[in-house]
Amino acid sequence: MATSRNRIRGRFAPSPTGPLHFGSLVAAVGSFLDARHSGGEWLLRMEDLDRPRCRDGAADDILRTLAAYGFEWDGEVIWQSRRGAVYNDALERLRDAGRVFACACSRREMADSALAPDGASVYPGTCNLGLPAGKVRRVDRLRVGQARIAFADEVQGTLVQKLAEEVGDFVLLRADGLFAYQLAVVVDDGEQGITRVVRGADLLASTPRQILLQQLLDLPLPGYAHLPVAIDAAGEKLSKQTRAAAIDRARPMPSLLAALNFLGQATPAELAEASLADFWRWAITHWDLARVPRRHQLPAPE
Repeated sequence: MATSRNRIRGRFAPSPTGPLHFGSLVAAVGSFLDARHSGGEWLLRMEDLDRPRCRDGAADDILRTLAAYGFEWDGEVIWQSRRGAVYNDALERLRDAGRVFACACSRREMADSALAPDGASVYPGTCNLGLPAGKVRRVDRLRVGQARIAFADEVQGTLVQKLAEEVGDFVLLRADGLFAYQLAVVVDDGEQGITRVVRGADLLASTPRQILLQQLLDLPLPGYAHLPVAIDAAGEKLSKQTRAAAIDRARPMPSLLAALNFLGQATPAELAEASLADFWRWAITHWDLARVPRRHQLPAPE
């Protein structure tokens, strides 16, 4: 999908593993306002690639909730589960370039490895030069080589990552035959012409891997802004895994106001009585990315 590089194109890409919760809403609000404030486009992508984790009806529920909250997106919704051929083409390009190798290592075999910034095991390079005798392929990995990725995030500041030391060669095609998130998101952002990625800071450590893939696939590099992550009273990130409560579809204003305030956008008291249309007009006009805090906030509203 072609787009002018002078026009902002953002996106929101939820996974349909359950209903939208406050943490998801923060990402949706931040990405939507960032695009609309500059007169740009906002696209919607359903990241339903991990089919075993997706719940029946969750995608439709997410779409209805976004509509009830007044979000308007441009173009058709993209579904990752329907794009396997596109991801395979990208994988084959990397394979032809000599950057992909077969790996036989299981998670149990990597249990003693150092941990990456996102909590995953750093791959020790066991199969990088070929499968050990008697072993069979489980996954396909990307050779990261000596890649050192540095980028300036508009909220979190500059991040530098030496992939071989901090992540290792990472998975592109999983043992269950599904394409990995890192590959799919890069291919999708490139094809959709995404110029700015505004999302939660829980994905900050993944960004250098995605930038490396963008470089190897000759894709444009978008700008990045990683928003603070909402946590619960126990200090855990709000997620479906931690059973975060769904936002109330029938009462959007309290959650929208809470999301704006969470993102550092001071709202006037009278906005609580505004219509949904007036709320969005005010929020789009007054959005200021520079006011978004870097760190995790206090626990999100129950």
